[in-house]
Amino acid sequence: MNELLPGSIGDSWPLIAVVLALIVAGLVLRHRRARGRTFASVLANIAFDRINGIVIPKADEGEIQIEHLVLTSEGLLIIEVKEVVGTVFGSDKMQDWTVISDTKRFTFTNPQPALYDRIAAVRQIVRQVPVSGRILFLDGATFTKGVPSLVCTLEELDEEFGDEDKAAGKVKIEAFKPHWERAMLVPELHIVPA
Repeated sequence: MNELLPGSIGDSWPLIAVVLALIVAGLVLRHRRARGRTFASVLANIAFDRINGIVIPKADEGEIQIEHLVLTSEGLLIIEVKEVVGTVFGSDKMQDWTVISDTKRFTFTNPQPALYDRIAAVRQIVRQVPVSGRILFLDGATFTKGVPSLVCTLEELDEEFGDEDKAAGKVKIEAFKPHWERAMLVPELHIVPA
């Protein structure tokens, strides 16, 4: 085989093969780790309790639907999931965000204002508990021009709201639990069928 490769490359082909094998192994390992991290597994890690698909009164008037309301050791967390594949062009000030993939291009309304409304509605119910919200883009979405506020990936969600020390997290949860239960007793609350 050395006769087929010119000069010094022929002598170093075993080293090149080893380097390529290490690169491929690293990519496979990275892919397996990312694939193993699912929305369900991250929720299991960060949530002490949760409810999906609820409708509650809006802060001003009417009702508002919440996709996922999660009790974490940091307070209540509202998660809106976006399953898009491709490059997302969006910012805090843009009214519409655009997704461009290999096969299509589409736009959707900036989800931030609706998330702010959801946060305000939940804060109205549980005044003493911190309430935050995240727009979760699952694997397959990339932001090339910077990531807008409140947008995160599964990994970032897990890092921000996951607890290394579950026992310490449970102590915090005990302070939030009465407010969480009060939120679940709101007369207008109803669960949207999946």
